[in-house]
Amino acid sequence: MERGVGSRAVTSVFIIAQSDVVRAELEALIAGEEDLRVVASAVDWPIFAASETEQPDVVIYDTERRGEETPGSLQSYLEELREGPDVPAVIIIWAERDEWLGELLSTGLVRATLSRSASTAEIVAAVRAVSSGLIALDAETLAAVLPRSTANFDSANAALYDQHSSSIEPLIEDLTPREREVLEMLAEGLSNKEIASRMKISEHTVKFHVASIFGKLGASSRTEAVMLGIRQGLVMM
Repeated sequence: MERGVGSRAVTSVFIIAQSDVVRAELEALIAGEEDLRVVASAVDWPIFAASETEQPDVVIYDTERRGEETPGSLQSYLEELREGPDVPAVIIIWAERDEWLGELLSTGLVRATLSRSASTAEIVAAVRAVSSGLIALDAETLAAVLPRSTANFDSANAALYDQHSSSIEPLIEDLTPREREVLEMLAEGLSNKEIASRMKISEHTVKFHVASIFGKLGASSRTEAVMLGIRQGLVMM
């Protein structure tokens, strides 16, 4: 992220969309914001991976007409991002309710999801959110990745959790300070290797902490652990 006029941070964005119309629309709306800048665009992920453009802060990936795309291949593209010196945040715009969207979120690299009906304001807000280290999920995705008993959302409005709500189940066991630190890094989208490096511990120890966090929160994935951590007030977004 670079500094712009008046020392305001400018977020660089790379756009991937097969449709020329969608790509042009996304480029235009990003270009209309002083704190956002399009560095380049492409019709598909391999072109982005092979491009020599600067590493962007955010990648917007449109899934329109990608019925033949397998979750495995897209996950492999996402994993390639870890090889670079700076890992961009990824925003997925989905054309239909993809059953494998939850799998992509579990990688920790996809930081936001938006529906095809997302407004300009919602897209811009998502870019700004993920560039600041936050997670931005549309209401339908949030409802899908959370337990059904707590997923009561109005799809037309943003969903906010009341941390003091009686619907929040107590933790099976309190997290240790070390586990809370690991959970916060999971929320940042860091891999086990990156967490190990930052905490100066082994990857094996990180895996132990992650497994313990899952057990205490009753989570089955990294994304669910983060979401439950947010609801419990363990992760501040």
